[in-house]
Amino acid sequence: MKATFDGVWVRLGSEGRALYEQGGYGRPEREGLRLAPEEALYLIGRHKIEVEDFSFDTLLGYFAVQPNFIRSYLVYRDIRERGYVVQPGPHDYRVFRRGHKPGAGRSLYLVRVLSERDLIDFEQVSLDVDAAENMRKQYVLAVVDDEDELTYYGVRVQDLPAMEPEQPPGPVDASRIGTYALARLGPGSELEERWYGKRLDDERLLLRPIEAIFLMKEGSLNLFENGEPVAADAFLERTASEDVEIAEKSRVYADLRGKGYIPRTGYKFGHHFRVYSGKKTHSEMLVHALPPGSSRPMSAISRSVRLAHSVKKKMLFACIQNTHIRYVEFTRIKL
Repeated sequence: MKATFDGVWVRLGSEGRALYEQGGYGRPEREGLRLAPEEALYLIGRHKIEVEDFSFDTLLGYFAVQPNFIRSYLVYRDIRERGYVVQPGPHDYRVFRRGHKPGAGRSLYLVRVLSERDLIDFEQVSLDVDAAENMRKQYVLAVVDDEDELTYYGVRVQDLPAMEPEQPPGPVDASRIGTYALARLGPGSELEERWYGKRLDDERLLLRPIEAIFLMKEGSLNLFENGEPVAADAFLERTASEDVEIAEKSRVYADLRGKGYIPRTGYKFGHHFRVYSGKKTHSEMLVHALPPGSSRPMSAISRSVRLAHSVKKKMLFACIQNTHIRYVEFTRIKL
């Protein structure tokens, strides 16, 4: 099929309608079919069309001056070769269910194309996911690394479902020891039964700052220093000199505990928390707390997801907003 290029679009005459009807290529026009650059290049490469005065190489060179075009074309070609109909759209690409095409089916994915070095703005990603879900689509990141290999990530935003609510433990007294709280409690105490603290000896339970702050705000811990009571906010402020992330970690810890989850340190996994559901033996999630306006390079998120999957856990980033916390989950997927 012969096509022409007008500097923006590649256009076919009426014979091009067959490409749309059979394979979902392009957008129909009154006089034929309009192809986006990626579509035209793919069809040239498959020897389906010829563009007047342009070879594959010269047309690719023309479009390659656009930022990220080659990366975008690689994703388009990969999705097409996986057997999907794909159309350029507001989220880079709209991907239809296998066997579906425009006008005769539903799209399944909204795909955004990224480099491994691109920054992920968590607030923007959560908005994009909301938009995709409102359209009943799955939001997918297609990441092209520096060797032009592709990896796909499914992204979901969720408010974690609440587990069975738990009554706050009965109040106990403790002494401030540096940034810790030390409670005189023997083995089998209610706090220990609920996975708070670390036993120092048979008479003492040592509570981490994040645990102490939560228990103080719940009215379950009275903290004293030299016989004087210490307020939770004052204790948090003192702790911040040694832990600059304590504010966001405390917000997320309290949210998880309030929903019935058991967060413990995730240091060995490079994140703030490993999280248990109820009394399960193994943690199911890794959670990293992020202050408002946070962004991270995609390469760092990729490392986190790979590690989480290797230990059979979900990877969630807890994004603190004004009045609530949104948990953004990244999962490596195969299209």
